[in-house]
Amino acid sequence: MSLEAVERSDVSRLPGGIFTRAFIRAYAQEVGLDPNRMIEDFLAELPPEAATATARHASVEDGEQLEADRRAVSTAIRLVLVSIPIVVLVIYLSAHARPGAVEKPVAAPPVEAAAPLSQAVPRDIEIVAAPAVVPDTTSGLTMEIAPKAACWVSVTVDGEPTFSGLMNAGERRQISAREELLVTVGDAGAFAYALNGRAGRPFGAPGEVVSKRIGLSNYKDFITP
Repeated sequence: MSLEAVERSDVSRLPGGIFTRAFIRAYAQEVGLDPNRMIEDFLAELPPEAATATARHASVEDGEQLEADRRAVSTAIRLVLVSIPIVVLVIYLSAHARPGAVEKPVAAPPVEAAAPLSQAVPRDIEIVAAPAVVPDTTSGLTMEIAPKAACWVSVTVDGEPTFSGLMNAGERRQISAREELLVTVGDAGAFAYALNGRAGRPFGAPGEVVSKRIGLSNYKDFITP
């Protein structure tokens, strides 16, 4: 048997080559001895040619193991070099995978309700209401002409001649302007009119030829109080 061959250093009954070293190593581990020391002692007891063959097989075994280790290291390095760009790409895509993500708005602090006016103002201060201001809503001029007797009338509206002719008693004509009216009459005593819905003041005495320029700034001077 192989154990008896090891004990008698009978190489012919051992598997040979690297198997002999493996067998001796396993045997030494089982009996609690140093595997390397036992292999050296075993080789020292073999004949020179057997020791040389076993040592050569051992060298081959060590060389094959070294080559295998080298290939494993080379493969691991390649895997690492290939994996690094992939890991970087995955991290980049993960960081930019949600461009539409919206941060949650920060809730505004609650606004305290304003205190009632009766509490906010000290009681010893009298509140006086400001007088109401009525804006001037006049946006133009409207004149309604209604002469009391035959009268020649000429009207220019905002610089443009609009009407010129003889008007008889009972006739009516309404003229509107944005800014200004220039009115010329042949008989101021026969001429009657209303301005922005209110009766107008006489332009002059009977038979008198008069021209009046009425604008937004002075139209109130031509209406009766």
